[in-house]
Amino acid sequence: MIEIQDVQKTYKTGDVEFQALRGVSFTIQDGEFVAIMGPSGSGKSTLMHILGALDTPTSGTYYLDGKDVGALSDDELAEIRKNNIGFIFQSFNLLPRATVLRNVMLPLVYADVPPEERKERAEIALKAAGLDEEHFFHRSNQLSGGQVQRVAIARALVNNPTLILADEPTGNLDTKTGEIVLGTFQKLHREKRTIILITHEREVAEHAERIIFLRDGLLEEDRKHHKQKII
Repeated sequence: MIEIQDVQKTYKTGDVEFQALRGVSFTIQDGEFVAIMGPSGSGKSTLMHILGALDTPTSGTYYLDGKDVGALSDDELAEIRKNNIGFIFQSFNLLPRATVLRNVMLPLVYADVPPEERKERAEIALKAAGLDEEHFFHRSNQLSGGQVQRVAIARALVNNPTLILADEPTGNLDTKTGEIVLGTFQKLHREKRTIILITHEREVAEHAERIIFLRDGLLEEDRKHHKQKII
């Protein structure tokens, strides 16, 4: 599903160059739950932007579902982001005065999905993310942090993407609530969803089945996590 081959990314500011990624290669199969972990400055945020088709490599190749993402036009990249990738961020990015259902339906509005189908698909996504139906018509500013993050997960699921990309999704949550959200990811993984979790915390990474370690723009270690923390 995902193949990264010798990906390098160099940023230039005037005459100064900074090499954020220095030749990273790996593959991720359909249905894997992978954590990409590293300290600040390791290159994980740069890699996340490339995986999310928000940026392209300076050199090397990134294949998503057989497509060379680096060779796509801006319009084609936008289509990839809209249809193939579900984004979940540390900041939830929900509309505070809109209902839960409306927030989840919003990507379907942009995709010109008919209104009745929007509602049905949003309800299915919310149930998959583990949110109780009693909260569907609450405003997002009336929910707990964990409930809001599950709404954000549902919004990422609603277009049925091939890849779920989560950037520090528990960063704004307390430990107990974070565990609940990570349990939601594990549930989605059991449903054969492909999930990439970006984190700097080992305890968070241990919920995945595989951990890729980055340091100084290089892949330091890539291993199956046999002691996966199951919730």
